[in-house]
Order: sequence, then C-alpha cells, then structure tokens
Amino acid sequence: MPQPHRPTRPAGPAQPQRARKGAGRGGTARGRRDRPRWGVRIAAGFSLVVLGSGAVGHAVMTGLDTGIQRVDPFKDMKNRPQAGHGVNFLLVGTDGRDKITPEEKREYRLGGEPCHCTDTIMLVHLSADQQRASVVSLPRDSYAELPAHPDPDTGAPHRPHPVKLNAAYAEGGPNLTVRTVENMTRVKIDHYLEVDFTSFMRTVDAMGGVEICTAKALHDQNTGLHLLPGSHRLTGGQALQYVRSRHVDGASDLGRMQRQQRFVAALIKQATTGGVLLNPVKFKEVSSTLLGSVRADKDFGSEQMLALGQAMRAFSPSSSEFASVPIGDPAYPVKGIGSTVKWDEPKAAQLFEALRKDRALAPARPGGPAAGRPVPAAAPTAVPVDVPPQQVRVQVENGTRIDGLGGRVDAALRATGFDTTGTPAGGARRDVRRTVISYDPRWDRSARTVATALPGSELRAVPGQGRTVLVTAGTDYTKVVPVRAEDPYQGEFGVVTGDQVVCGK
Repeated sequence: MPQPHRPTRPAGPAQPQRARKGAGRGGTARGRRDRPRWGVRIAAGFSLVVLGSGAVGHAVMTGLDTGIQRVDPFKDMKNRPQAGHGVNFLLVGTDGRDKITPEEKREYRLGGEPCHCTDTIMLVHLSADQQRASVVSLPRDSYAELPAHPDPDTGAPHRPHPVKLNAAYAEGGPNLTVRTVENMTRVKIDHYLEVDFTSFMRTVDAMGGVEICTAKALHDQNTGLHLLPGSHRLTGGQALQYVRSRHVDGASDLGRMQRQQRFVAALIKQATTGGVLLNPVKFKEVSSTLLGSVRADKDFGSEQMLALGQAMRAFSPSSSEFASVPIGDPAYPVKGIGSTVKWDEPKAAQLFEALRKDRALAPARPGGPAAGRPVPAAAPTAVPVDVPPQQVRVQVENGTRIDGLGGRVDAALRATGFDTTGTPAGGARRDVRRTVISYDPRWDRSARTVATALPGSELRAVPGQGRTVLVTAGTDYTKVVPVRAEDPYQGEFGVVTGDQVVCGK
C-alpha cells in the first residue's frame, strides 16, 4: 500500500520577500544582481519567439500527428446545433486499464476488467478572444436519452431509450457520445479528445508532476489514495488515484468532479507557470506524450496543439473557470437502470446558452477583476479550509490586558468571512499568552477552520458548548490569516475560477 504523501510545506499565506542586501545601490553589486535577471528574460523571450513563430514552431511540433489514433465522432451526424463563438472540445476520460502494467495495476488499485465506458466527461470552451477557458463537468451518471442509432458491430438499429450518460460510449463509441451530448446541451462540438489512464499518467509525469492542496485528509481504500492535509506534488499514478476516488466523502461522483476540476486548474497552473509553454522542447515532450496515446478527431493534431499552446501563453489560473451541470435530482430512479442524476433543465439551459454565446460563467468579483482576468499579484492568497468561514459562528474574548485586542481580533476574523458576534467581551482571565479556541466536539471541523486563520492557537474541546466557537485572544496574537472554502462555488451556475482552487504560494 502506498504510504501517505506528507505535505511538502504547510499551507499558509505568501510571505513578503526580504530586500536583497545592497538593493537600491549602484555600482558592481547592482550589475551582479541584474545579469541573471536579464538572462532569464532573454531565455524566456527566445522560447516565446521559437514557439510563437509559425515556421519554427511548426518544425518543433512536426511529426506528432503520427501517434494520434483517429476516430470520426461526427460521421453521418445531422441536425447538429448551430455553431457559436469560440471553440468547443468534448474531453472524455476512458477506463483504459488494459494498457496499464501489472505493477501499476497493483500499486494504484486498477484491478478488474476495463469497462470500455467513459469515466469522465467534460465540455471545454475556449473563448473566441482566447482569453478564457470554461470547463463544464457532465456527471457520468446523468440521465440521458440516447437517440436512435445503429449497433456499431452488427449495424442493427436501436430505438431511442434512456441510459446513464456514460453508457453512450459503451453502446456507440465516440459518435454516439457526441450526438448524445449535443442533444442534451445544444452546444456544437468542434473537437473530440479521448484520454485513457495511460496517457493521463504519462502526461502528468512528463510535466514533472502536479501540485494539489487539500484542506482535509483524503483516504479511499478502493483507489489507494492517502493524502494528509496540505500541499502535495503528485506523480501520474498518484494523480490518477486523486481524480478517480469516489469514496473519500459522502459526495461520491459529485465530489469527485470537484477534485477533477481542481486537478485541471492545477494542470493549467503547472503548464503556464512551470515553463512548459515557454520551452519548445518541453512543450513538444508533453504534447507528444499526450498525443501519443489519445484518440482524437481527424482535424485535431500538432497544428491545433501548437495554436492551443500559443493561446495559453497569456493564461493564468484565473483565466480558467469551472462549473458542473446544475442538478435537479441527484438520485432520480429509472426502471431497469437504477439511480441517475437528473439535471435542473432550466438552469442547465441557461448555462449552455452562456457557452454558445461565449459569455463568462463566473460573475465579476466585487471590488476585483472580472472572471477570466488575472488577479493582481499583490492580492493576499487565502488558505483553503474544509468549512466555509461564513458558516462558522465566532465569539471573541480578550484574554489579556491589551486594550482593544478583542475588537481587533473580531474585526480581522469578520474581514476574512467569519460570522463573528461583533460584540467582543473581556475574558475571565487576563494573563492568557497563547490564543485559545474553545469548541464543542460536534463542530470540530468549524474549529479547525478557525485554527487555520489563527495559526499557533490552542484547540480546546468543551462538550456541550454549542455551535459557537469561542476565541480567547492571547498576547501571542499577531494577525488573522485569510481563509476561503476549499470549494467556494459562487454565482448562478456555481462556478469557481482556477485561482480559487489551486495551491497558494
């Protein structure tokens, strides 16, 4: 069994860099300081020129098409939705465990026979101005009506009938999957990409791993996933465990979709900040690893991958936004099929209309940049927590003789989102050195959220205290660390942007 991957570093706010010795002075010290900086700029600029120039970029990427397995997901399709603005990809993750080595099967719990079905279905929209990527997860257990179609092996006709969405692939492959998704969303699919377990693992490894943060321990005996709270750099196999796990909480597939979205956001961050897009050789290595074991439509190849890489050069995590189809009934029973996920049809229709019209899904942030625009570098990075601070009721007491300390702590906690009483009181003791967080054990997750905002404080269980968490400020108090919910869904469609779910620095 793989050992738990311990945090590489504790989650916390970004620390300001110390001024270098000699900063602001002229002469030799300044020259020594600037030469490496100009070297980095020159190297980055050269990489951009190489990757960005049509002729050289094409030469770097040439030959990648030969490894792509081709499918025709649009064959004989009629009455398709009208094309909108931007480009739409249907990204399908399939159960390709038949290509995994015996050692990997044992290590990553991939025993059993492949189901030849879709494990993940995502609709990815790249805006017409190439400034935004919108990713909408479609639950694999979604209630779907398959259109009439011929059997792919015998040619025998099949009448329309209800299924779970992932069964469309098993019954009719990529073609029936695209037809079904287009019928359900009325969004025209421009490109089809099918990624199996092997290509997923190899691509993550080619990128040097991907950093994932979690506010709580994640354990799934089915996949072998064991992550402690904190930050982790996952290899390809570990990343596969992370995106496949369904049994880490009660959210099942819906919780797994959230983790898949966090992973895609982290993947975008790694590509845009880890030098992949600025290094032609690295970009080709990652692209060839991905394209060498995917299935795609005949019009998607190295030129499209190069164009996508060029578009993403200006991306940041905030350029991506993630949503799941609004759910009306998460356990809709269907005779002969079982429990399915029924969409909220009116809200889902509004979501897909926004994609067709190339509109951002995430609302503009109050007092901040619009969705899809980079967040200023000076903005404080909030630490992800399990319970949203808005759901935690806090009473503050001053346990010292420092005038006004209780009010300052109350105001700071409220500023980061906690539901404070707004009426701090004097504590029974005035000699408290270490800040104490008293809580009822029934609300221990809420207490841990407060403790994240007050690092170094002491947690003290008080049975019967009730839902209000009591903070007794001690002389060790310096500041409140900003926190945010790990899945801070917002807006009409429950959207998050990539910068809200990736690890902070």
